[in-house]
Amino acid sequence: MKTVLHMAALSAIQYNVDLNRYYERKLAEGKNKMSIINAVRNKLIHRIFACVQQNRKYENSYATTLV
Repeated sequence: MKTVLHMAALSAIQYNVDLNRYYERKLAEGKNKMSIINAVRNKLIHRIFACVQQNRKYENSYATTLV
């Protein structure tokens, strides 16, 4: 599972604009590449679990609605 998440994170860094910007920003701050990839993995896991918990598909431009 760790290998799958690692490959997903590398792919997300290449093709997802938001995660690429995050990666580049952290790299410019002087962070270690592996710790940035771990953070991207964590972001992916949080997005997956949020979609599963709310039983919906991922929306890139999701906006919360306040009642």
